[in-house]
Amino acid sequence: MADYGFKTKVTVKEINGDCEIHKVGDEIVCDGLAFEGKICSVALASMFPHIYALAWGAEFPWDKDKDITTWACPDRGKVIFELRRDRSNPWRQKER
Repeated sequence: MADYGFKTKVTVKEINGDCEIHKVGDEIVCDGLAFEGKICSVALASMFPHIYALAWGAEFPWDKDKDITTWACPDRGKVIFELRRDRSNPWRQKER
C-alpha cells in the first residue's frame, strides 16, 4: 500500500506584466491544509484543486514529471506557478 498526503510547493516561475502580490521566486508550501507563505487568494482558489490532487497522489497525463505541474493565474495568466509534490515525508502512511 502506498503512502499519501504529500507536501506541495508552489513557486512563482514567471510574471507577464504586473502582479501586486507576487514576484518571481516566491515559494508557498502546503502541508495538508496549512500554508506557509503569502499567496494571492484568486490564484489559490483556482489552483487549490490541483494542489489537493497532487497531495493525495494524482498524476496528470500531460506532465512529463508526475510530481510537477504548472498553473497560470486566471487574471489573464499573468503569473505562472510551478506546483511540485514532495514525496519525501508524507503526513499519512498506510499500514503495510
